[in-house]
Amino acid sequence: MDFHSEDEIRDILELREWISEEIEKRQKEIERLTQNIRILDSLVKQSSFSKASHLASSPQAKASPKPEMEETTGVIPIKSPDNQVIANAHVTQDELVIIPSEEVSLDIETQPFKSFFLGRIIGNMESQDNADVKSGKIPQNTAISCMVNKDGTRIREILIKNYRQKDRVNEIINTATWSFARMIENSRK
Repeated sequence: MDFHSEDEIRDILELREWISEEIEKRQKEIERLTQNIRILDSLVKQSSFSKASHLASSPQAKASPKPEMEETTGVIPIKSPDNQVIANAHVTQDELVIIPSEEVSLDIETQPFKSFFLGRIIGNMESQDNADVKSGKIPQNTAISCMVNKDGTRIREILIKNYRQKDRVNEIINTATWSFARMIENSRK
């Protein structure tokens, strides 16, 4: 039977703790990188050479209808790069509600919330839906809508109705994650 001195056991435990910390640090880095890849994929998809509105007029696109959102409910945590929960996304069949954590103060005036999240991401979805309403593809009452409830300039919740597609939920959550992280960074400057 092999016996180790107290110093050896302490060294072994310290080594084990260090390895555990390194694993945790690497896992957080991988999560952060994966999250950034999703955001970049979303941006590339938006900026692709073939816009969805152009594809809709092709015979192949007409043959396959847009995928509808499956029955989904749940809470998805939105985390900062250091793995802290900064908001929760509550997803139901026809609405998405993003509620920032009480510990986090997100000011509606802090960039890139209005310009990127509301203007580019939500704005593009609204434009697409408005065009679909005009062309008769979807009824008016199913077009996406977004409302930001605030306390002064502090964001209390973001309510998005009629997102209709699972891809949109993913894009909204990924973009909110990136935007909120940038907002927190910008508010510290």
